[in-house]
Amino acid sequence: MKIYTRTGDKGQTSLVYGKRVSKHSPRVHAYGTCDEANSMIGLALSALGQGEEWSSFRQLIHVVQTKLFHVGAELATPPGKKVAWPIAEEDVRYLEEQIDEMEAILPALTNFILPGGHLCGASLHMARTIVRRAERMAALVRKEEEINPVVLSYLNRLSDMLFVAARYVNHREGLSEPGLHQE
Repeated sequence: MKIYTRTGDKGQTSLVYGKRVSKHSPRVHAYGTCDEANSMIGLALSALGQGEEWSSFRQLIHVVQTKLFHVGAELATPPGKKVAWPIAEEDVRYLEEQIDEMEAILPALTNFILPGGHLCGASLHMARTIVRRAERMAALVRKEEEINPVVLSYLNRLSDMLFVAARYVNHREGLSEPGLHQE
């Protein structure tokens, strides 16, 4: 199978099950933004050491990337069609559990922090902002068409988890979090 099909050369693409839509449709923007976030998460992970000390964190990120791929697939599936990997409330709870576990070892937040620190941490902050954009796009899709409401909950919680994960990486790497400068 070739990577190029030439079927999108006129500004249209196919959703799951073959329905053709404009490449500028909110649905395409939403799942494309999920793909963008997933790529940024992969970039973040590439900045971590390969040692055993990061193995459980890598497993968490693998689950997150897989589920984010599933979110994208859900957004690429037209209303009324069967979703191959539906996002469920248990997926949202999993993120909440991971947030709680990481926060248990982090110092309490006392002010706003600026994104940065370790390359992985900074990249996770960037991924968080991309996930927020995906959430906004999914909300726009939901306004026009039916989508699984758990998709919005998942994206919302994922951005929270990525924020905490960025702090977690920076903490484990011994890097302080720059606070917002008050004038």
